Amino acid sequence: MPTINQPIHKWAEDDRPRLKLLSHGRSACSDSELLAILINTGTIDKNAVELAKEILRDCDYSIHKFAKKSISDLCKYKGIGEAKAMKLVAAMELGRRRKLSEREQKRPITSPRHSYEILRPLLEDQLIEKFYVLYLNRANRLIKHSLISIGGVSEMTVDPRVIFKEAVDYLACSIVLAHNHPSGQLKPSSQDIRLTKKIVAMSEIMEIQVLDHLILTDNSYFSFADKGMI
Repeated sequence: MPTINQPIHKWAEDDRPRLKLLSHGRSACSDSELLAILINTGTIDKNAVELAKEILRDCDYSIHKFAKKSISDLCKYKGIGEAKAMKLVAAMELGRRRKLSEREQKRPITSPRHSYEILRPLLEDQLIEKFYVLYLNRANRLIKHSLISIGGVSEMTVDPRVIFKEAVDYLACSIVLAHNHPSGQLKPSSQDIRLTKKIVAMSEIMEIQVLDHLILTDNSYFSFADKGMI
């Protein structure tokens, strides 16, 4: 680390993004400079900034694509060990959770778009299918969201009994179903349609309304309610 009396031009290149952040604020730093601060040190051949640029170049300079990288993916880069990889993955997860907390406002959920805004941080960047449920109170305000099932790349098993047990436990009056399609295909499969009908049929017995079933990709969503399928 540089001392306060050292001229800036004598600071190690790895430290310069930190100086920029301190002097001009976080918005003044490029993606590679912010990433270099997390990486902290480079290798004999590359400083942290160059290493950050290499990683981002492999992601087409997209933070969205970078967020999909796993710990094992990052450890393939010379200079990125498991500890650094975990730090990078943790930073991306904090960013995702911040987006989620911003969307989990206490205003009533009145549209598929609002449901999508809450669910997107949970389901974007996922390489396997996951099934979530939003549990709502009588005023359609979010009580909680719950991960019900984790599947494979193209399918998973969902037990409606688990969904309604949690609904009863949390005194939910209505629910929104949601899962992602890692393939990017928004059209519901025949399995998606059968599952939705099964859950809706059970909901009538339980007197807990199913408001919607959303299928999410990274950039869009399909709403059963919008299409008159629920």
